[in-house]
Amino acid sequence: MTRRLVPCGLVLAVLAAVTACGDRTAEVGSATLPTSAPSTSASSSAEPSTTAGNAGGEVVGKRCAAASLKGAVEPTDAGAGNRYGKLVFTNAGSAPCTLSGYSGFQLQNGSGAVPTKLERKADPGPKPVTLAPGAKAVANLHWGVVPAGGEPVTGPCQPEPSKAAAIPPDETQPVNVQWTLGPVCSGGRIEISAFYPA
Repeated sequence: MTRRLVPCGLVLAVLAAVTACGDRTAEVGSATLPTSAPSTSASSSAEPSTTAGNAGGEVVGKRCAAASLKGAVEPTDAGAGNRYGKLVFTNAGSAPCTLSGYSGFQLQNGSGAVPTKLERKADPGPKPVTLAPGAKAVANLHWGVVPAGGEPVTGPCQPEPSKAAAIPPDETQPVNVQWTLGPVCSGGRIEISAFYPA
């Protein structure tokens, strides 16, 4: 089987669409969507694969497309002005597929985009996760609710999101998810990890 590597930057130039890149080296940095960072194919990763819902442990199936995924954001913890949650992708298709890398993520409300500054965290870092039908992968989220800089201290620090566009690794189409967790302070700064099995 022959696999072609297609840089995310080339996909962006051709499609003029927002792309989330997968299988990046572990990185700590920030990006505001749209992004156009280079990527490598999940099959070229030096990391061993991790499997959810597949006892064999090998990478099975093609890359997970947005159309085959269902998404949700689930809260996990809160305290001292910090909030934690998980971005959950479920394979809603009928065949196994593989996620590898980081999701793109843009907060939105009825008026359009809400300020979002996505910062990738290296723990856990990118590793292919093969999802059997019905299996889930998650990415950790962390954000703050304490106003910073010139943000207002009375009322919301930023416009309140009602949803988010979550773009799977190496895809250009988003999975729309509800956001019911309030405003995100510090200009919409959200830390996100790579995907790992649920």
